[in-house]
Amino acid sequence: MTLQKRTLGTGSSLTVSELGLGCMGMSEFYGRGDEGEAIATIHRALDLGVTFLDTADMYGPFTNEQLVGKAIAGRRDEIQLATKFGNERLPDGTRVGINGKPEYVRAACDASLQRLGVDHIDLYYQHRVDKTVPIEETVGAMAELVEAGKVRHLGLSEASATTIRRAHAVHPITALQSEYSLFTRDLEDEILPVLRELGIGLVPYSPLGRGILTGAITSESSLDEDDSRRSAYFPRLNGEGLRANLQLVDRVRAIAEQKGCTPGQLALAWVLAQGDDELGVAPIPGTKRVKYLEENVGAAAVELTHADLAALDEAVPRDAVVGDRYGDMSSIDA
Repeated sequence: MTLQKRTLGTGSSLTVSELGLGCMGMSEFYGRGDEGEAIATIHRALDLGVTFLDTADMYGPFTNEQLVGKAIAGRRDEIQLATKFGNERLPDGTRVGINGKPEYVRAACDASLQRLGVDHIDLYYQHRVDKTVPIEETVGAMAELVEAGKVRHLGLSEASATTIRRAHAVHPITALQSEYSLFTRDLEDEILPVLRELGIGLVPYSPLGRGILTGAITSESSLDEDDSRRSAYFPRLNGEGLRANLQLVDRVRAIAEQKGCTPGQLALAWVLAQGDDELGVAPIPGTKRVKYLEENVGAAAVELTHADLAALDEAVPRDAVVGDRYGDMSSIDA
């Protein structure tokens, strides 16, 4: 099958594959990684038309950008490359905090360019909003990177509607990357209307609810012992939260069986269906294995009717999911 293209933003538009690839789990957080399999997954993604790749300096830390850079060597022209700054970490993994200072923005970008082995970044996000630095100062520094040719488009991640407006007034914001899925629909109240009004695209991360919507997680033991999703930091995937949310997954699975697709494909198709002429939506499901990548790509062929969308709304009501997205929500701009 051929993946379609979608446009993010209107004032500063960026055309990407309708499905992207989140590369984070190839290096950290979701259990053991294998560089060979990760690179094979990126190469297979490009062959299938998944050309929108997402990484960040803090993944690894730093090693994920190096991995992506190695994988895309010789194929840079095929790719829309996104990376992020702002979650400052030391090489040993120590978390320093959120940093939006202009001097850090400039230094982080230069370091990312070097690790990725490229001369420009297509979409550069502030990974988390630094509440101690006016967003105008951070975006002003990001705009300087555009003027210098180091960055083509600017993005924010997990920013509030107010922050988005203030940032967009300094320089056009092409895309917002925030969590959005059948399990996480907070954006619909205030943020999606602002994105439509300002002509900003949406890049949903964790569109599969960190894997639970695929049906592959049936208990805590479904995950590797070193998988961060087993920790209290993800209440939806542990204890009572997991048991309650698996009942919702069963409902999604039943609809998927009727549609002749997997639960994960149905969940991704739902996210894709949220886009329209006013809002470009390009989810970035993450995986480190070719077989899951191929399953995810199959979601683009799943057509949902109005009746299907209504059935999913009934199966997974917005307030039915048990547990917060994170055990600590303090880094989320609100």
